[in-house]
Amino acid sequence: MYVMRCSKAENFREGRLSRYGNIELSPSAGVLNYGQGILEGTKANRTEDGRILLFRPEQNAARMRHGAERMCMPSPSIEQFVDAVKETVLANKRWIPPPGKGSLYVRPLLLGTGPILGLAPAPEYTFLIYASPVCNYFKDGTAPLNLFIDEEFVRASPGGAGGVKTITNYAPVLKAIVRAKNRGFSDVLYLDAMNRKYLEEVSSCNVFVVKGNLISTPAINGTVLEGVTRKSILEIARDHGYQVEERVISVDDLVDADEVFCTGTAVGVAPVGSITHQNRRIEFKSEGSLVCQELYSTLVGLQTGRIEDKKGWTVQID
Repeated sequence: MYVMRCSKAENFREGRLSRYGNIELSPSAGVLNYGQGILEGTKANRTEDGRILLFRPEQNAARMRHGAERMCMPSPSIEQFVDAVKETVLANKRWIPPPGKGSLYVRPLLLGTGPILGLAPAPEYTFLIYASPVCNYFKDGTAPLNLFIDEEFVRASPGGAGGVKTITNYAPVLKAIVRAKNRGFSDVLYLDAMNRKYLEEVSSCNVFVVKGNLISTPAINGTVLEGVTRKSILEIARDHGYQVEERVISVDDLVDADEVFCTGTAVGVAPVGSITHQNRRIEFKSEGSLVCQELYSTLVGLQTGRIEDKKGWTVQID
């Protein structure tokens, strides 16, 4: 794993690789007491000819810097972030699965590790990256997602931190997820906090709605996380000739939708078979020729080197 530290008044300078293992924290560390922490996620893939590719790591770096500013934290530069990811992947390259069998998931963390008893920014920070091999999130033949719209819980509210990848966004959704899964659903689709009628996102991925040649996704407004996969799919969809809109999407818009799908680093692009809202189950096309499969095929092709990268999205590191 890769570790780099700095104090509140300094900038990050040099980090180092060390054996994966536990880290020591003060009981009064800012991350433990006040949740001052940010996470990221990206993947490294092995190509058929043996190369190792990262996918748009500078986008993850930029998102961490944006989140760090919101959470009153210093952050690595984009160059430091990308270089650290490269070092971590190269040090763990024996764990990268063969082509088509999975990826090396890379998890950067930015943590307030300095001791602070009062509510204030921590005096010291740690940037840490570790990695783990992962199989494909959804194997061939896996049933599409069946989502549940929970009207009791919301994921984020205006003025909050829903638009940044802070660790504090994730534990609060666990109860809603557990409750939904106990009822046989795959995950929860959250509505806006003000009106409880507009789609925002699923617990850990963005949502898209397809109607004919139009692909819509909730606009970035401070409560929706700007996913790197989301951003990439929007551009790929335009390249494929689809009309793309980032807008407010009402629950009522789901009734006439042809397809719904989710995007994220972990899930890639996952079709949604149904969404249940107020005891009403709305079903969508999830077999045959799907828009989401078309887009996912291009995304994976770029990530794994099967499709020529004319956009400069991939970074070769060996």
